[in-house]
Amino acid sequence: MSKINHQEGVVLRSYPFGEADRVVVLLSPRRGKLRTVARGVRRVKSRLRGRLEPFCWVELVLHRGRELDLITSVTVVAAYPELRSDLDRLLGASMMVNAVDAVAQQEQRSGPLFGLLTESLGVLCTSDDIPGLTTAFLLRLAETVGVAPALEWCASCGREAGLARFHFEGGGVVCGRCRTQGSVRLVGGVTEHLRDLARAELNDLPFTTVDVSQQAMSVVCRFLEYHLDRSFRPVAALS
Repeated sequence: MSKINHQEGVVLRSYPFGEADRVVVLLSPRRGKLRTVARGVRRVKSRLRGRLEPFCWVELVLHRGRELDLITSVTVVAAYPELRSDLDRLLGASMMVNAVDAVAQQEQRSGPLFGLLTESLGVLCTSDDIPGLTTAFLLRLAETVGVAPALEWCASCGREAGLARFHFEGGGVVCGRCRTQGSVRLVGGVTEHLRDLARAELNDLPFTTVDVSQQAMSVVCRFLEYHLDRSFRPVAALS
């Protein structure tokens, strides 16, 4: 097997390693979560400096190591600078990459998840509805990993009317007849808004009131927390 390989990925995060290196964690469509080492990147004169920032979509040349692959070359496909110049966009992008980091697996093909992330980061650069886009992203992430909530019918009995509560353990919206302990009452319009977000194109999302948008995000985050055992807390500034 060749020790040199080419990968593409989106930088999820990085952390210091030794005196001048960093471990860079990426989502790769072919290898899933990928941990790599960027030698000397913390030095001011490093040729890799600035190319491995969070959210960057990059193409890499890697030298396979015993534990971590070594980055020998980086080409930036998309840097998404708009995500670093606006606090709300920065927080939205951070929530997206943190969610991906929580669900991605090492050495597991992640083409759909990679496509979702790159599309969402691109739309986020110009979106006027960052909370809605973030919620729509999380709904698609849930579907991609196989835990999408029921939104069209009662998760308990299949009834299509009166879906005014959400049951996290039960798997989605529930009707008044199936009201169970632990379910939460939804603000009027939240069920319909969640359905619309799940169906719409990411670059053409429906608008709604602040109250509906806030509860929609909160419900999806709590749902993912329950079913994936990870933290998906909404960021207050996104509201």
